[in-house]
Amino acid sequence: MNILIVFVLFASCNSAETIQVKSPNGKNVFSFLPESGMGFSVAYNGQEVIAPSLIELISNDISFNGKLSILKVEKTMVENEWNSNFSELSNIPDHYNQLKVYLKIDDTQVSVICRAYDEGVAFAYEIPKQNNISKIGLDEKIHYNFKEDYNVWSTPKRAPRVLTAQGEYRRIPMTQLEAGCERPLLIEINDSVKIALAEAKLVDYARLSFDKGTSSQYSILSTLDGKMGEQKQDTVSGAIIAERKESGDKVHKKLPFQSPWRVVMMGKNESELLANNYIIQNLNDPSEIDDESWIKPGKVLRETTLTTQGGLAAIDFVVDHNMQYVLFDAGWYGNEMDNASDATTITLDPKRSKGPFDIETITKYAKEKGIGVILYVNRRALEKQLDEVLPLFKKWGVSGVKYGFVRVGDQDATAWMHEAVKKAAKYGMIIDIHDEYRPTGFSRTYPNLLTQEGIRGDEETVPNVHTLKTMFTRMLAGAADNTVCYYSTRVNQMGSHASQLAKTVCLFSPLQFLYWYDKPAASPEKLDGLWGDTRHIGNEPELEFFNKVPTTWDETKVLHGEIGELGVIARRKGADWFVGGIIGDTERQVTIDFSFLKENEVYQAKVYTDDDTVNTRTHVQIEEIECTKKSILKLKVKSNNGFAIHIVKI
Repeated sequence: MNILIVFVLFASCNSAETIQVKSPNGKNVFSFLPESGMGFSVAYNGQEVIAPSLIELISNDISFNGKLSILKVEKTMVENEWNSNFSELSNIPDHYNQLKVYLKIDDTQVSVICRAYDEGVAFAYEIPKQNNISKIGLDEKIHYNFKEDYNVWSTPKRAPRVLTAQGEYRRIPMTQLEAGCERPLLIEINDSVKIALAEAKLVDYARLSFDKGTSSQYSILSTLDGKMGEQKQDTVSGAIIAERKESGDKVHKKLPFQSPWRVVMMGKNESELLANNYIIQNLNDPSEIDDESWIKPGKVLRETTLTTQGGLAAIDFVVDHNMQYVLFDAGWYGNEMDNASDATTITLDPKRSKGPFDIETITKYAKEKGIGVILYVNRRALEKQLDEVLPLFKKWGVSGVKYGFVRVGDQDATAWMHEAVKKAAKYGMIIDIHDEYRPTGFSRTYPNLLTQEGIRGDEETVPNVHTLKTMFTRMLAGAADNTVCYYSTRVNQMGSHASQLAKTVCLFSPLQFLYWYDKPAASPEKLDGLWGDTRHIGNEPELEFFNKVPTTWDETKVLHGEIGELGVIARRKGADWFVGGIIGDTERQVTIDFSFLKENEVYQAKVYTDDDTVNTRTHVQIEEIECTKKSILKLKVKSNNGFAIHIVKI
């Protein structure tokens, strides 16, 4: 279904009138306020959540200062839906009302576009060709004003000059924001209204970030990242250090162009924001890939020995455990941090492996077994060799690439990254982007970009409390490669084994990495690499949950959401339902209402919980119960524990 209705209202409006667009359900309202320039405000359910605010554009090529007049107002209504094999929903609603205001500021033409969805509002600006000018340099500042010093969930600096998408979230007043705060930015208006400032369709532009503002007593300033200097990496842990060169234009564009979308997600609570996060993909273009059949989501095992024997053992393991890929991580082509390392050769880093490592023998065996092989390549090699690497990997039989330590922030880095995804699609390669990259919905247009990091995941030994912050902040942007651990001793520091099972449901990723620090029993015993606490994978009964859980979904329900405290999500694939629950520092009794099940059907549910009396390495209890749509399950869950449930029709 795709219905488009356009209304054009010519400039009978004067420049002092407020022009509004409302969401289809009438709850979300974007008001354009031309009296103050390119001003705007946003309301949710009758309450103003963003007070009169301002879009400020700065250029040495065109002036955006002067008398503003309205040339034309255009309104559009769209009712659409689209299907995806790679998302949290298989059928995604895309309904909105759009407002486009054509402006003239002295001699400069510019348009402001706003879409009002039931899930939130988004706005962008468009600059046409004009006055014999075909390209411009530009900077952007958006001054968001608020009525009170609302609390926000921000990612602060990890170290001097280091701003990271992998930082810890903390709840602070907006007046304490630090420059460079990441997107999305969750803002608590009150107990029944939450909003998040985000970005969509960032493809060839500088990334935005947030700081405390100065335009009013309570304000947030959105700015564009400037040109990054030479980038260094201090350790393999991934902290990125770069000198920021903030002076001058932040973007350079040929005219005409439209900016990325600036998004205000809105809902009654954080659960609703997460359930409706498809608004980010809706603001991106439909898929450019005609035949998507080669793009396979799935579960991935990282091979830790970088040997042929280890590779073959890993392939056998993933076949036996309903996994789809094996990843060979850093070290197969030398030291990833050395600019001289050549990703067109097999040149093992002696600190990682003594070999032998025959990639073509491994890929041939993988193909026979129906398994895909993914190779890691650091951006240092990618930036020099991408056009050589992709056809070579195709010849070797490789299915995908994990892009490592990619540059993020400025326009050049952003454009290069998305062009690299497009190039990979031409060679039939799926992509996983690490480390600081966060999504803005490009996976809708190029679904071979299955996932990305931009998350402080399990490889950094994050406690359940942090995961429960991540669920309702970072996950608003889209899929995240969390690198689920299982047998590593760090699991006991993070939470529990049942909560690790739950993460495969709670933290969406079409490529789901399992057993991050673990290896199959048949893998070589001696490990020459640097992967830390590596354990052999056992045969505990609850591994059946990992075997059966999918990585993409037909339906998603957020059952409970309290940021930092509790998160429970139910997802359906086909006729089966999977539920994941994670608990923070406080013991809870969690009630599971099975009303999401079909009427007049009987189901069997396997419930996986933590129980210290179970005599296995992992202490996970498995209980089978019968349930229907009317059933209620009450679970008493200890602090830092979790649970998982697999529900099938009888």
